[in-house]
Amino acid sequence: MQKRALTLSLAGATALAALSTGVVANSGEITSASNTVAAPRQSAPSSAATTQAATAERKADTAQAEETKKEAAEKKAKALYSGTTTASYFWDDGSGINGDTGAPAGGKPMQKGLFASPSWPLHTKVKVTYNGRSVTGFVGDRGPGEPSHRGVMLDLDTYTFRYLYDGKKPKTKYTAGVPAGHLKGVKYEVIEWGKGAGKKGAPRPFGS
Repeated sequence: MQKRALTLSLAGATALAALSTGVVANSGEITSASNTVAAPRQSAPSSAATTQAATAERKADTAQAEETKKEAAEKKAKALYSGTTTASYFWDDGSGINGDTGAPAGGKPMQKGLFASPSWPLHTKVKVTYNGRSVTGFVGDRGPGEPSHRGVMLDLDTYTFRYLYDGKKPKTKYTAGVPAGHLKGVKYEVIEWGKGAGKKGAPRPFGS
């Protein structure tokens, strides 16, 4: 009896030791597993900043594409009427400076690319070229007056006049800042006739 009790005691002790060992082992596994949890990822760049950069890039690409498309269209456009003439310059904004007669007759405010013709329909789209430089604008006013009877058939805005002259900007919007008051041999090409008042075809002196 005592021998059997001793055997049971030894067996119990062995089982307890085995159980303790298992717990320790399992505990080690748990500890090991907890130590292998992946470290958190570092913060990515701000999504708002990335979106803004992408939007700005898309806008720049779109603007460039539109400009290229516009230039290509102008090159392909066949002139409806062309010729050469002497051109002067003006800037009529109601200031009264340099004989300013008031706001342009076409209804649009004075601006770069706004030309005056003594006879062409208002809002006619026209390209002018001189010394290898070109500007495309539109007829937005009437003029020149008396000079048109002497062969000056186009009045260009100050900025266009100076750009054609030497590629630079005028001294002021009222004064080109160059000795020349006229450019002889300016080539003009009518790209599209306007729907405003006026006559198509060869330019005619003012009032004729």
